[in-house]
Amino acid sequence: MSRYRIQNPATGEVVETFEAASDEQIEQALKNADAAYREWRERSIQERAAVVRRVAELFGERKEELAAIIAREMGKPLAEGIEEVEFAASIIDYYGVYGPSLAVDQEIPSTIPGKATIENLPVGVLLGVMPWNFPYYQVARFAAPNLVLGNTILLKHADICPRSSLAIQQIMEDAGVPLGGYANIFATHEQIAAIIADPRVQGVSLTGSERAGSIIGEQAGRHLKKAVLELGGNDPMIVLDSDDVAALAADAWNFRVYNGGQVCNGNKRMIVMEDIYDEFVAELKKLAEGLVAGDPLNMPERGYGPLSSRAAAEQVNDQVQRAVAGGATLEAGGVLVEGESAYYSPAVLTGISRESPSFREEIFGPVATVFRVSSDEEALELANDCDFGLGGSVFSTDEARAAKIASRIEAGMAHVNIIAAEAAELPFGGVKRSGFGREMGPLGMGEFVNKRFYFVAD
Repeated sequence: MSRYRIQNPATGEVVETFEAASDEQIEQALKNADAAYREWRERSIQERAAVVRRVAELFGERKEELAAIIAREMGKPLAEGIEEVEFAASIIDYYGVYGPSLAVDQEIPSTIPGKATIENLPVGVLLGVMPWNFPYYQVARFAAPNLVLGNTILLKHADICPRSSLAIQQIMEDAGVPLGGYANIFATHEQIAAIIADPRVQGVSLTGSERAGSIIGEQAGRHLKKAVLELGGNDPMIVLDSDDVAALAADAWNFRVYNGGQVCNGNKRMIVMEDIYDEFVAELKKLAEGLVAGDPLNMPERGYGPLSSRAAAEQVNDQVQRAVAGGATLEAGGVLVEGESAYYSPAVLTGISRESPSFREEIFGPVATVFRVSSDEEALELANDCDFGLGGSVFSTDEARAAKIASRIEAGMAHVNIIAAEAAELPFGGVKRSGFGREMGPLGMGEFVNKRFYFVAD
């Protein structure tokens, strides 16, 4: 089967296939990206930012068409797809508007007579390796700040997202990014390794699985290239108390099943105090019952979309079945549809034992796993007993009580009384096995930049 292909997850049908790039095409893309960098970096940052603002405008203008592409590629319901494109546009626009001030030179005091400055300069060609779960948003948060800085980009997207990745390149070119300044490449694994090794390439950013992150991180380290890795998550959502358990359970459910539960910073472990646990689980079960498999292009009321692929749906089903075999209870949902499609009904899973291998696994699908605890300390200890460290949240009517726990969550992002605060200006990233580096907000400008020290003596 061709590596790059559109295989409609609602039907299993392979709709279109694409040839992988030849080594000659990859070399040409590298040449073009390097040449574009030498021209792009000479333009003023305001000029580059104006082009990036135009990119954001084009995303907005084409949002229906872009959303329809990913509905077919990875099964995202149209309304969610439009939301994603709008969010991507807001991130791109944020860097177009605020990027120049975020990258401004900083003068520092000096005991040596003269003027000492820290500059923010581009570094060159960058490689992005992006996942299928948010085909536009993931690219936006990597590409926008780096284009404003003056870097150029080679983008290797997920194998199942060829049309959306080509659409992004088209937008970049239509907006005025110089030819080669942003290039989509249908690269093989071997070609990715060669690109990372190439002296013209100065860094690599990957969003994806732990496994992919460890491979790319190793290759980057071997060739002394800067890397940003945004990997998996198994984020805790601690519920200490609530004056409206049903509403909080609904928020928890909606966030968990959004995008088919295929969200890095999803609230994958709901840790609930014992006095409201039964009510919380009962509310989740209500929400999980009576759902119907729906067409992503025309989603019915109470409908759910397919996962990204049949293999993804089978993996989630296998993980849940193994958890049940280890003593967990499947309270609702969790049905893998027969046939070739990728439908897996959103599920509620309780009673996973701390000793079970399933306790350590990230389930990348629409499965709400719920744990019962009897003290704040137990909740915190359970939350931090995790190999990942992306995000986490704590809920209570007593903000100080929640904050005391949230301040001790071992994660790159900690929240009180909101599952995940997400906006163009807010940083995103993790610790532990969730990777390193930050995207979005002011920190997104600081990863692939030459913070050059510049001194002019008196």
